[in-house]
Amino acid sequence: MADHLLLIGMMGAGKTTVGQLLAERLGRQYRDSDRQVQEATGKTVPQIFAEEGEAAFRAEEAKALARAVEEDTPSVISVAGGAVLDPDNGRRVQGAGTVVWLRARPDTLARRVGRGWGRPLLDAGPAETLARLDEVRRPLYQALADITVDVDSMTPSEVVEAILALLPPSGEGPGQ
Repeated sequence: MADHLLLIGMMGAGKTTVGQLLAERLGRQYRDSDRQVQEATGKTVPQIFAEEGEAAFRAEEAKALARAVEEDTPSVISVAGGAVLDPDNGRRVQGAGTVVWLRARPDTLARRVGRGWGRPLLDAGPAETLARLDEVRRPLYQALADITVDVDSMTPSEVVEAILALLPPSGEGPGQ
């Protein structure tokens, strides 16, 4: 299996934007869990939630993650924010390469997602929901992360530079 670079974190942390920039800088393919789910199902994330429910989305999310980490070519993978709730997904993430947590405060996330359009979990109110989700997910992200970057006051380009500065030298995995 290839040594991927996996970005984890809450919705609004910048995984997609940073992931694309990072893949470009590293000359790697970029994979986004939400996009892969949409390509595999022909439906958007909100459509899946509305028509089939969250459990159906989580099942598709797990399949997309499994396909991404099984690729032989090292990639940058933006892992869907809630994927870490499934212990099997956590093991997949941890075993697939270097895991980078894009950590942001709930108030930063709420500001970035605005009204939460296109994000089904935020229909009941982004700020409150993000604070509640952060309480549950923060310890999971922390347990999986090899590298943590606080992104609250950084531009996407600054986040990329911070990640590149913290990556282990080529050929070394995390903790080696």
